[in-house]
Amino acid sequence: MKFQKYILVLFGLLTINACDLSEEPYGFYSEDNFYNTVEDAEAAITYAYDALTFLEYSRTVFLLGDMPSDECNPKADEGADAQDLSNWKVANFSTNRSLVNFFKYAYIAINRTNAILDVIPNSTIEESAKGKYLGEAHFLRAWSYFNLVRNFGKVPLHTSFVGTLDQTSAPLATDLDQVYDLILADCKKAIELLEVNRATGRADKVAAQALAAKVYLHMASSKNHNVPQYNSSRREVNTMYDSAAYFANEVISNQNTYAFDDNLLDIYDVDQPRGPEHIFLMSMDRSGTIEGDYSKISKLFIPYIAGSAIYLDNGNGTFTESHDGWSVFQTKESFYETFDDSDKRGSELLISVVYDKSGEEIATYPGAIPYRFTRKYVDPHYIQDKTSTKPFLIRFSEVAMIYAEAAGPNAKAYEMINFIRNRAGLGDLIPGLSNEDFREAVWNERSWELMYEGNRMYDLRRFNRVNKLIDEAAELTDEQVAFYPLPQIEIDLNQAL
Repeated sequence: MKFQKYILVLFGLLTINACDLSEEPYGFYSEDNFYNTVEDAEAAITYAYDALTFLEYSRTVFLLGDMPSDECNPKADEGADAQDLSNWKVANFSTNRSLVNFFKYAYIAINRTNAILDVIPNSTIEESAKGKYLGEAHFLRAWSYFNLVRNFGKVPLHTSFVGTLDQTSAPLATDLDQVYDLILADCKKAIELLEVNRATGRADKVAAQALAAKVYLHMASSKNHNVPQYNSSRREVNTMYDSAAYFANEVISNQNTYAFDDNLLDIYDVDQPRGPEHIFLMSMDRSGTIEGDYSKISKLFIPYIAGSAIYLDNGNGTFTESHDGWSVFQTKESFYETFDDSDKRGSELLISVVYDKSGEEIATYPGAIPYRFTRKYVDPHYIQDKTSTKPFLIRFSEVAMIYAEAAGPNAKAYEMINFIRNRAGLGDLIPGLSNEDFREAVWNERSWELMYEGNRMYDLRRFNRVNKLIDEAAELTDEQVAFYPLPQIEIDLNQAL
């Protein structure tokens, strides 16, 4: 498609080479000669989604969402950036390349969506098609700004396309409410414009409702737990909890495309990306030609064991093949010990024994397996290092837990949590809990259900517990752990900061 000939530029992209600041952006296209057909719009929205799968961006789902938490450590010889995140070396955060890349590529995604939002409303594309592309663009911009605000707090707001250097500077938002105003407006516009239309790697109305619920819960619980900057929000805590419950219930009760998966292992079956749980996930596939089109995410979680194929027990007399990996994300034994002995999420999704093709045991933890590793990212049909494993960005079970936490201990909330617990082999949650104790129980449930899905760090943050539960952050203040500092290179390049 002809869109691929053009390069959309934003200020974050310019950080690749600071010495080029005197040059004009290259490859700039005129909107007068694009967006004239549905094919143009489809190419544009595909280009916007592609920003999420950039190698340096897709991996930050885990590098920022799991690595600095109480779930895991990096391997001993992993690079300095991961070590600094895990060890909470705040003095190095402003130049940490993972944080720099996360910030930069989030704005690349934003700029690509802004191009769509600027031009498509006045394009010659038939009206029946405009809503779909505009709705997806609103969702993607909301998703990108939500990820930015959860990590950096107040950030610059770009709401129109940046195509020249003189457009790249933007001041910080005045407060968190200003950022969230944009995010929530985009969510609600996406809900208005989109229909329920499942497509792997794409967002629909349900994804937008789920994102709105996720956003409101993060805001409500952050203010409720006195997280810096959130504690001065003009929004009222209970109203935000009510909004989170409302949008989550829209997902749970008012559509029939997405639902709980009855089988725990099926959720993570790489060949079932359209399983009932998957509301929004990335689109990598082993048939791709470059990394980003295909995935190596599995390599991050699986240890190096045999230098060849390993096999995982499915518990029913069958085995799933996998390559071994790079041992980057290493489960802390202290995290594993938080699981109940009967919890399948600990016993079946965290692997401590691997086999050969004949079913003979070849390695165990402790021993040749250096840590218990997650099997959530396994592709038995891998092609050398190429897999179809992808981050699970929003699952139905997460939305159910959002509803439960936001609504508190009513009958439906108990029903949601008890389904998740029963599926994992556990009994029902204790009935009759107080509102505070129930929310605490749901928060704990999230740690087991959503492990290695990029959520744990944000759950620690919104409950203001980073420096309470992570030894490496124990000496830091609430302000230091609430947000990362803006990348220094962005401050240097943006005259408005």
